[in-house]
Amino acid sequence: MKVTKHQRQHRITALLESEVVSSQPQLVELLGQYDIDATQATVSRDLVELGAVKVRLPGGVRAFVLPSEPGEQIAPTDHLRRVLNEWVIEVAHSQNLVVIRTPPGCAHVVAAALDRSGHPGMLGTVAGDDTILVIAAEEVGGAAFAQDLQELAGIAQVTTATRPTSRLTKKG
Repeated sequence: MKVTKHQRQHRITALLESEVVSSQPQLVELLGQYDIDATQATVSRDLVELGAVKVRLPGGVRAFVLPSEPGEQIAPTDHLRRVLNEWVIEVAHSQNLVVIRTPPGCAHVVAAALDRSGHPGMLGTVAGDDTILVIAAEEVGGAAFAQDLQELAGIAQVTTATRPTSRLTKKG
């Protein structure tokens, strides 16, 4: 069955939380039981993106697990770069605030990657449907943080947020 990457990774997360999964081939087989076709290479990339690590369980068995605390889930820079490159349309800033625009329905993907990145210049994110608000640390500032995101995303320019002119006219 053809599923999206998000659906496949959701199933992998559920499997790692409910089963002892000791190898990638075993995970491919478990996904197959849910009619999800995946190669070992795909599963390997998914495990990296999900932040899965292999640990020794009681009894000596080694198995993949996901960090339980969000702060422990660090996304590699390459993953963050891929997500930003794929989904970020525009980056703007004002003082220590950065606004990121994405296609509709994609903001949560970018915000989650940013949250897991552990970027030292970021205090947090708030995601809507197609817009993310990132609060940059004061010592870093919005301009520098936006520039960092621009470079990772490979987009043309960072804009400074300005107050838009209202398109609504007052009728008297």
